[in-house]
Amino acid sequence: MGFLIPRFIKKYTEVFKKDGFRGVIKKGGWKLLFYFFMFYLIRDTILYILIPYVVGKGFFDIFIK
Repeated sequence: MGFLIPRFIKKYTEVFKKDGFRGVIKKGGWKLLFYFFMFYLIRDTILYILIPYVVGKGFFDIFIK
C-alpha cells in the first residue's frame, strides 16, 4: 500500500511522527496548507458538482428526446 501514498505525504508523515503537528506546520507552512486546500477543492468539485451534473444531464436527456 506504500505505493499509493505520494512522496511529499511520506515526508510530512515522518515529520509528524518525530515532531508532532507543530513540526509539520513549521516544516510545511503555506505550501502544505495550499496542497490541503487544493486537494479538497478538486475532490469536492468532482463529488458534489461534476458527478451530479453528469448524472442529471444523462437522466434529463432521456425525457427531452
